[in-house]
Amino acid sequence: MTLTKDVLVEMIRDKIGFPIKEAKDILELLLEEVKAKLEAGEDVKISGFGKWHVREKRSRPGRNPHTGEKMEITARRVVTFRPSDKLRMAVNTGKK
Repeated sequence: MTLTKDVLVEMIRDKIGFPIKEAKDILELLLEEVKAKLEAGEDVKISGFGKWHVREKRSRPGRNPHTGEKMEITARRVVTFRPSDKLRMAVNTGKK
């Protein structure tokens, strides 16, 4: 099962007892704050979970995989995620 925003809202509603509207507002606020920090180029770290980092990538030569034609891959910013040691251990010891 995929964890979606709707599922997270339901979890907040069930575990904390907030009405659906408030649970959705809380989740949206949290996600907007994370997004705003990443857009500003700042790192986002959640203790015990992991860290998101914005990385600058330079332009570089590439190749179109469909045509084989050479092309320039433009410079861009990418978001990377590094899980915390706690999360990594939990995932590696979890049931498959």
